[in-house]
Formats: sequence, structure tokens, C-alpha cells
Amino acid sequence: MGPLALPAWLQPRYRKNAYLFIYYLIQFCGHSWIFTNMTVRFFSFGKDSMVDTFYAIGFVMRLCQSVSLLELLHIYVGIEYNHLLPRFLQLTERIIILFVVITSQEEVQEKYVVCVLFIFWNLLDMVRYTYSMLSVIGISYAVLTWLSQTLWMPIYPLCVLAEAFAIYQSLPYFESFGTYSTKLPFDLPIYFPYVLKIYLMMLFIGHHGITHMFHFHCKNRNNFTIRKYSCTVYEI
Repeated sequence: MGPLALPAWLQPRYRKNAYLFIYYLIQFCGHSWIFTNMTVRFFSFGKDSMVDTFYAIGFVMRLCQSVSLLELLHIYVGIEYNHLLPRFLQLTERIIILFVVITSQEEVQEKYVVCVLFIFWNLLDMVRYTYSMLSVIGISYAVLTWLSQTLWMPIYPLCVLAEAFAIYQSLPYFESFGTYSTKLPFDLPIYFPYVLKIYLMMLFIGHHGITHMFHFHCKNRNNFTIRKYSCTVYEI
């Protein structure tokens, strides 16, 4: 007798697809909740809702962005097909802006730019995770595929501008409170506002590089076809 074939649900490919589907579903639910919450609050309270956006949905946003670091592992081990370096740079941007710039400064959390930035991030992520989730199970919609490949083109530059503006607005508070500024051995000081200004320049340089790389990658893909995990850009 030959070796017994494993049931379909025990085969490695099935387990990988099941895991990725659950991961994308969790991320989609998280970002959809954030976007829905922000929308309902805006129509209920108007501009006042923008001031306390971070207090209302900041925890879920931090949770979703922390979990998204798993995507680097997915790419590294080969269960998700994407470019590691651009995705690493995008996630790094979000982690720095969210955890270093916004979370550490309570005054920045009340700025309108935080609400605008969260809207951009969630628009991109809802489309991206929906497309990826359906691709896992072999479902394709032309409109969704088109959105997944083109929505980032106008939104991503706006995200970079919003991130840069958030950094600009945070500089006076980092200067006043001395957050993260320290002195290393041998009397070598680190003045964190200078670090942010350097990062601000790198942000625009990185935006140009990432945009070029993704444009080249998407240009060479077969349009409106399902691949195991396609050019999932965004984000920043």
C-alpha cells in the first residue's frame, strides 16, 4: 500500500491559506471598525470628534499596526509574496509616527492631522486587506483589483504629507519637554528634534523611492489576475 494522503485541511498549503485568511480578516475587521467609528463620530459630533480621535480609537490603531509587523515575517519565510524592503520602510514610517510622534505627545494627539492621517491609513488598509483576503480563497472582483493597484497612487503622497505635518507640529513639544533627548557617554548629546528633522527629510526621499519601486512592480504584473499575494502597497 502506498502512503496515505493527508486530508485537504491538513496539507501545508491549506493551513497556510487558512492562517493568512484569518490574519487578513482580523486586520480588515480592526481597520473597518476604526473607519466606521470615526465616520459615525464625525456625523454625530462634527469637527469636535476630530480632536479626540486618538482617545477613541488610538488603542485599536496601535494594536492593528503592531500586529501588522507579522507581515515582515510572512514575507521573509515566503508565505506572502511581496517586497520585504518597501514593506519594512512603510511599516517603519507608521510605527515611528504612531508610537514615537503621536503617542508620546499628548498635545499632538488632539491635532486634526491625527484624524486625517488615520482616515488615509484605514482607507488603504481596508482595500488592501479585503483584496488579499479574497485572493487567498480565489475570489476576484475587477473593481477591487483596480482599487488595490491604483488607490495608493493619490493617497500615499497625501499620507506622507500628513505624516510630515504631524512631525512638524510635534517639534515644539519635543523641544519644550525634552522627550527622548538624552546624553550618551563621552558627553555626546542627542537632541531628539534634530533627529526628527533628519527623519523628515528621509521621509520624502523614501517616499520617492518606494513609489518608484511599487510603480515598476505593479506595471509588470498581469492586470486583474489573482496571485498568491500581489503587490500590496500602501502604507505607510
